[in-house]
Amino acid sequence: MSRVSKKEEAIKAKYDKLSQEAKPKPKYIKNVIMAFLVGGAICTIGQGIFELLKAFGISEYDAKIWLPIIMVFLGALLTGIGVYDKIANFAGAGTVPITGFANAVVSPAIELKKEGFVFGVAAKMFTIAGPVLVYGIGSSVIIGIIYYLLLYYSIL
Repeated sequence: MSRVSKKEEAIKAKYDKLSQEAKPKPKYIKNVIMAFLVGGAICTIGQGIFELLKAFGISEYDAKIWLPIIMVFLGALLTGIGVYDKIANFAGAGTVPITGFANAVVSPAIELKKEGFVFGVAAKMFTIAGPVLVYGIGSSVIIGIIYYLLLYYSIL
């Protein structure tokens, strides 16, 4: 019995060694640089849109309202035509959360369109973004209640 165990251990050790050698090495420096550059480019585009809105006579307050709407639309549009995934693969983790959120909502909807609009698109659209929405909205409600209570009892 111990002989089989030693043989199994030798095979396992050899397998572990081979799998470690075959495992791709992460490219941390490249990923950090690409995330910085692509994320910065997306933010620069957003700033350009903001300045363009102001140049067209939209007030700064209204431009701050329109900018997230436009960025989410652009993220969804680029996902729909298949460009956003290429940008995300190129950038690694360098896509900005607001455009990434649009991608997280649109991607499952596009993928599951073949199952129909009710059971595919509508039912699965928030599979990735749903938990983010639930915990984001839930935590904001809790923080809002705490803030209200702190104001009500004159602590703040």
